[in-house]
Amino acid sequence: MTGWGSGVTGWRSGMTGWRSGMTGLALRLLRQRPGSVLATLIGLAAGVMILTGTGALVESGLRHKPESHLYGAADLVVAKRDITFTSKEFGGDTNTTTVPLPERGTVPVGLVGQLRSVPGIAKVVPDQSIPIVAAGRQVIGHPWSVTTLAQSKLVAGSKPATNDQIVVDRSLVPGGSLKIGHPIELVIDGIAHRYTVSGIAESPAGAPTSRRDTPGVFFTDAGAAALAPHPGQVDVIAVVESAHADRAAVASAVEKIATSASATSYVDGDRGMVERSDLSAARDLLIQVGAALGGYVVMLIVFVVAGTVGLSIRSRRRELALLRATGATPGQLRRMLMAEAAILGGIASIVGIPAGLLASRWMGDQLVARAFVPADFPLAIGILAAPAAALLIILLAVTAALLAARRISGIRPVEALTDAAVEPARSSRVRLGFGLAALIGGVSSSAVAVGVGGQAALAGAISMLYLFVIAVALLAPWINRGAAGMLDPLLRRGWGNSGYLAAKNLKANARGTATVLTALVLTVGFGGSVWFLQDNLQRQTVAQTRAGTLAQYTLVSPTGLSVDAAAKVRNVPGVEAATGVRRTSVIVKILDGVEAVAAQAIDPSDATAIDLEIKKGSLADLNRDSVAVSETRASAQGWKVGDTATLWLADGTPKTLRVAAIYARGLAFGDFVLDRSTTGGAPDEVLIRASSTVHIPGATLIPTSQRAVKIGKDLAISAWLNKLLIAVMIGYAALAAANTMIMAALARRRELAVLRLTGVTKRQLKRMVNAEQAALLGVALAIGTTIAAVTLTAVLRTITGSALPYIPAAGWLAVLGGATLLAMTTTILPITHLLRKAPLTQAGTRE
Repeated sequence: MTGWGSGVTGWRSGMTGWRSGMTGLALRLLRQRPGSVLATLIGLAAGVMILTGTGALVESGLRHKPESHLYGAADLVVAKRDITFTSKEFGGDTNTTTVPLPERGTVPVGLVGQLRSVPGIAKVVPDQSIPIVAAGRQVIGHPWSVTTLAQSKLVAGSKPATNDQIVVDRSLVPGGSLKIGHPIELVIDGIAHRYTVSGIAESPAGAPTSRRDTPGVFFTDAGAAALAPHPGQVDVIAVVESAHADRAAVASAVEKIATSASATSYVDGDRGMVERSDLSAARDLLIQVGAALGGYVVMLIVFVVAGTVGLSIRSRRRELALLRATGATPGQLRRMLMAEAAILGGIASIVGIPAGLLASRWMGDQLVARAFVPADFPLAIGILAAPAAALLIILLAVTAALLAARRISGIRPVEALTDAAVEPARSSRVRLGFGLAALIGGVSSSAVAVGVGGQAALAGAISMLYLFVIAVALLAPWINRGAAGMLDPLLRRGWGNSGYLAAKNLKANARGTATVLTALVLTVGFGGSVWFLQDNLQRQTVAQTRAGTLAQYTLVSPTGLSVDAAAKVRNVPGVEAATGVRRTSVIVKILDGVEAVAAQAIDPSDATAIDLEIKKGSLADLNRDSVAVSETRASAQGWKVGDTATLWLADGTPKTLRVAAIYARGLAFGDFVLDRSTTGGAPDEVLIRASSTVHIPGATLIPTSQRAVKIGKDLAISAWLNKLLIAVMIGYAALAAANTMIMAALARRRELAVLRLTGVTKRQLKRMVNAEQAALLGVALAIGTTIAAVTLTAVLRTITGSALPYIPAAGWLAVLGGATLLAMTTTILPITHLLRKAPLTQAGTRE
C-alpha cells in the first residue's frame, strides 16, 4: 500500500506539473499552426484597432471640459441647453431621455430676481447673446455687465453710456483702423444699425469670447435687452457666490429655481460647455459616433472571434482527442485553449492599439476638416480606451475558446479518437430554437424599425440586418444541409464526380461551414443594404428638392436677411411669388424616447414658390397654431389632419399644434413645416418665382439649380460620416469572411491528403473544391441579397414612398463581385498550396 500511495502521490505531482505546463504547451502548439494563428491574429488585431479608435473618440468627448472665459468669474451658470423627458416603460420602470437642443434655449428674465433673493449670492448677471455681422465678420453681442465675469478690460475709451454706444473687441479692429468716437455699422437680423465706438476692450490672453474666433461687441445692458431675439428671455444667468456662502446650500437653491423653468444649473467644467455650444455639440457627436460604431463593431467582433476561434478549435479535434486519450482532463484542455486565446488576444493588442490610436487621430483630423468638430477641440490619446479595448478582445477570445472547447474537451477518453473524426449528426435543438426566434424577431422588428422613420432609419436598418444575420448564423447547419440536398443534381451535372463529392462534403460538414456562410452573408448584407440606403436617401432628397422648388432664384445674404425680406422682394418687378424659408428643427416623442428632426418655417401667405405635394388637408390652413407634417412622420406618429401634435421647438419651447396638412416631400422640406410666426426669426433664404429676369440691388441671387447642387454637396458631407462608419463595418465583415474561409481551407489538409491517397487526382480535388465553393457562395449570395433587399426596400418604402430602391450597376457589381472574388481566392489559393505538398506528409493525425 505504501508503494501504491507513493505512486498516487507521484501521479498527482505529475498532474500538477501538467497543469502548470498548459500555458507552455499552448505556446508550443500555437507555433505548429501558423496559418490559423495568423488568421485569428489578424481578426483580433483589427478588432482592437477599431475599438481603440472608437474608444479614443468617446474618451475625447467624455474627458473634455473646456475652460469658461466669458463666465470665468461665475460660480454657477443657469441656462437651457437640453431638454429631459420622462416616460413609463411597459414594465412600469421610468425611462429618462435627455436631448440636446438644436438651438440655444432661453430662460425667463424673471429668474434673475429670484436668484438675487437667495442667501449667499453676491451677484447675478444676465447675459444675452446677439448674433451680429460687422465688417463682414460674424460677431456676438453681449451686455457690458458680462465683462465683469469675463475679466475683459478697456484698453482705450470708456464703457458705453448710452444705447447708441458700444465697446468693441480689439480683434475686430486690427491695425487700429477704428478709433474712439468713430461710427460703425452692425447688421442685426438683416437690418443695419449705426453705433458709435466708445471704447476698445481686450480679453485675457488666449481667451475666446462666446465662440471660437468670434470677437465680441458690448452694448449697454438696456441696449442689449432691446435687441434680444426673445423679449423677456435671456440666454444665460451667471451667479457669483459671496465669500463665506454655503456652497452646497446655494447650489441646491439655484438648481431648484432653474428646474422650475426647465433649465439647468451648471458648475465647474460644465460652464464652458454653456459658453461654447460648438464644443458641446462636438462632444456629443464624438460620444455618439464612437459609441455607435464601437457597439456595432463589438457585435461584429463577437461573430468574428466566435467564428475564427471556434473553427480553429473544431479543426483540431483529432489533436485534442489525442491529448484527452493520453490523460488530459477536460479542465486541462479548456485551460490550454483559453490560454492560447489569451496569448493571441495579448499579441493582437500589441499590434492593434498603436494602429487604433493612429486611426483615431486620422478620423479626428477628418472630422475637423469637414467642420464636424472645431479645430481647437482636444482629442484624447486613448489612455483609457486602449486597455479597455485590449481587455474586451482578450475576454471575447477566451470566452469563445471556452464555449468552443466544451464539447470536445468533455468526451470520454475511450470515445476520443472515434468521435473526433466525425462531425455530430444532429445539431442542438436549443440552437434551432434560438435561430427561429431570431428570424421571427428580425421579421417582426422590421415593422417597428421602419415605423419610427426620421434619423432612426439607418440604425433600424442595421438592427434588422443584425437580427437576420444572427438567424442565419444559428440556422446555418440546417441551411447548408438543405442547400446541399437541393443543389446535389446541379453539382453532379456541372462537375461530374467532383460535384458528387462536393455535395456529400457540404452535407457532411454542414456545421463546419456554418461560419463561412455567416461571414459571407454578413458581408453581402451590409454592402447591399446599409450602404445603398445612404445613397438612396441622398438621391431622393435632391430629387424631391428639385421637384418641389418652383422658384427660379434663391435670395441669400452673408449678413443675414431681415424679417420682412420676402415681403420686400414681392414688390420687385417681375417677381410672382417670394417664399421665405427658415431651416430649423423640432423635437418629438417617438416610441419610448425623443428625437430632433428637420423642419422648415415659411410664410404660408405666399408659399407658391414651393410644392410640398400635399396629400391631405391644405397649406392654406397653416398658421401659428397649426403645422404641416410629412407622410412618413404622420404615419410614425399616427396623426391625421385635424389631430393635435405635441412637440418642442428647437429652443425647447413646448407647442401643441393642429395638423393642417400632410405632404409627401419630407426629405426635401423636413418632417415638419411651420408658420414662421410660430418659430420667430428671420428667414435663411427667400425662394423667388419670377416671370422674367430679376435684379435686386445689393442682394445675392443664385439659380435654384445651383441651390440643388449645393444641397447635394451638403448631404454628401453629412453622409460621409455615416458611410465611413458603414465602410468600417463592411471592411471588418469582409476581413472576417476572408479569415474564416482561409482557416476552413487550411483545416482540410488531412481530408485532401486521404482523398489523394485513394486515387483522386489534383484536378478532381480542385474541381470538387470549386463546386463546393460555388454552391456555398450561391447560397450566401442568395440569402445575403434577400436580406439586403428586404431591409433596403422596407426602410425606403417608409421614408421615400418608393418600393423600388435605386442601386447603381457598379454598386451591385462591387458587392457581388467583391464577395465572389473574396470567397474564391481565400479558398482556392490555400487549397492549391495544400495540394502542392506530398499527401503522405499531410495524412498524419495532426490537423
